[in-house]
Amino acid sequence: MKSLGIVRRVDPVGRIVLPKELRRLFNLESENDSVEIFVDEDKIILKKYIPACIFCGSADDIIEYEGQKICKACAEKIGKKTN
Repeated sequence: MKSLGIVRRVDPVGRIVLPKELRRLFNLESENDSVEIFVDEDKIILKKYIPACIFCGSADDIIEYEGQKICKACAEKIGKKTN
């Protein structure tokens, strides 16, 4: 893991501000962009959230079915197996 030498304080409600350079680097410039949060032992890891199919992991042609993300190809496969 590479240190960028950037330190940010946590505000009273637990927020931090990501520097503009990082937001540009990870294409997080829209207010609709989201970040996933992971924990690995003593590390907090932020990753740009890209919705993907729960079955195959593809991020192409995603639809939502009963609150879950699924790609159209997997939806078609499931439809064929239930017939």
